[in-house]
Amino acid sequence: MKRGVMTLPRLNVHRHDRGTRALITLSGEIDLESAPLARTSLEGCLRDGIRTIDVDLASVTFCDCSGLNAFLHAARQTTVAGGTFQLHHPPTTLTRIIDLAGCGFLLLGLPLDHPPPPLDGPPAAPHRSVPLARVPSVDAP
Repeated sequence: MKRGVMTLPRLNVHRHDRGTRALITLSGEIDLESAPLARTSLEGCLRDGIRTIDVDLASVTFCDCSGLNAFLHAARQTTVAGGTFQLHHPPTTLTRIIDLAGCGFLLLGLPLDHPPPPLDGPPAAPHRSVPLARVPSVDAP
């Protein structure tokens, strides 16, 4: 182990608030090491009175089940607080995990009866059954 070397998280978090709505833009990798940063950032929104949380994942290059757990926790906490939580533009790896877990209705706004892909089939393509929602701009009036 080298002295004086600190490993930085491979995840960048940017938050833009507008009233009780926030756009969280994540970029990088979400894994066991970086998922706590995502979770803490999302919890901070609720502590600050934010009740609508949109998470833009367009710049996320990898997300495993640690990230899924952070997003499910945030969705649950937001719902308990009377708000809404939605992921936008998830990477293919996360889309596949969400499909397998059957929780697209919680995180992506998919219909409750959206069928998961067969386990022996190819990885899921990005969802096209529901149009991708435009991530709201915090600069718009």
